[in-house]
Amino acid sequence: MKIDKFDGKKIRSQFPFLSRKINNKPLIYLDSAASSQKPKQVLDHLLNTYSYGYANIHRGLHTLSEEATDAYEDVRAKIARFINARSPDEVIFTSGATMSINLIANSYGLSRLQPNDEILITVAEHHANIIPWQLLCEKTGAKIVAVPVGEDGCFYLKDLKERVTKNTKIISFPHVSNVLGTVFPIKEISDIAHENDAICIIDGCQGVIHMPVDIQEIGCDFYVFSAHKLYGPSGIGVCWGKAEILADMPPFMGGGDMIDDVEIHTATYAQVPSRFEAGTPPIAECIAFGAAIDFVQEIGMEAIASHEKSLLSYGHQRLASVKGLSFVGTAPEKSGVISFTLDAAHPHDISTLIDQDGIAIRAGHHCAQPLMKFLNLTSTARASVAVYTEPEDFDALAISLEKVNRIFGD
Repeated sequence: MKIDKFDGKKIRSQFPFLSRKINNKPLIYLDSAASSQKPKQVLDHLLNTYSYGYANIHRGLHTLSEEATDAYEDVRAKIARFINARSPDEVIFTSGATMSINLIANSYGLSRLQPNDEILITVAEHHANIIPWQLLCEKTGAKIVAVPVGEDGCFYLKDLKERVTKNTKIISFPHVSNVLGTVFPIKEISDIAHENDAICIIDGCQGVIHMPVDIQEIGCDFYVFSAHKLYGPSGIGVCWGKAEILADMPPFMGGGDMIDDVEIHTATYAQVPSRFEAGTPPIAECIAFGAAIDFVQEIGMEAIASHEKSLLSYGHQRLASVKGLSFVGTAPEKSGVISFTLDAAHPHDISTLIDQDGIAIRAGHHCAQPLMKFLNLTSTARASVAVYTEPEDFDALAISLEKVNRIFGD
């Protein structure tokens, strides 16, 4: 598929899933922040690999193994180009962003942090960027410091600067909040970390899917993301790290393919990235992930960003007309999501009722309970956009929400 200009209908036609009907209504999928649907070329690569090209990688000398190894390593190089890494060796394959952060916490943090060292995060984190640090603090005596956001979802660098101390060792922030849609100033955050001899980790799950990412320009030390949000399969993700930092980190998991030489009581380990990729990886999923990267690059990340920015603007405008609807997260620079509450109904009831109209949104705390408590909320409804989302999807959502009002309202 070659896209010369943004062609929504042509793009949507690449997603077989979107032809489904739910409750005898055309599917309107507004839950892509949780997991995106997959284009045909990704599904084809997955099926073709398992059907005709599957073999274990790296250790085999037969044709199938060599072909699979080449295809697997080609994806590593493709991702390095996609995020402008200096070398493919800086790209580590993991099961997803959650594993990537756990890898960093255990391999980097466990060997370096000491009692009273500090890890700075925001109150707007996904649990995947909270719990690994809690576990690390239990083991090391370090502590977590949370940086607030404004009630409107805005983030202010002064709030970060006020909390940085000589004990700050790690600053781990989201690129984009999965609840508020706030785009964080990650280049400036990286600069602040380095000015204070700390490292900067960026949870890029909600960033790399919506906008171009240049990790050399950002200047962070680690950037993590998952394939399943970027139109690829589940079970595969990326931990990118600076080569000089990775080279000094011990393994996170032990097993096959991450070793150099093994004795009964001792072992030496492989170079990066193999050192961090123990065992048999999801080979076909990785190859299909490469097809997902091709898909978004054929459209162009700038074009995707422009399309989705326009969608969010229209979505806010259209939903603002719904009686009793309040937006959660109204920062001027937003991406990806529109979270809201409705006076007449709980978010869970909203999601259940509009499902009858074939509309899929997310409802709950979105794995961000500290943020919910900070905002004095228990949950929100969340509509999220993707390359296949259309303005008409928000028209349908607004009409369905008015129906919720009629059912639950006065």
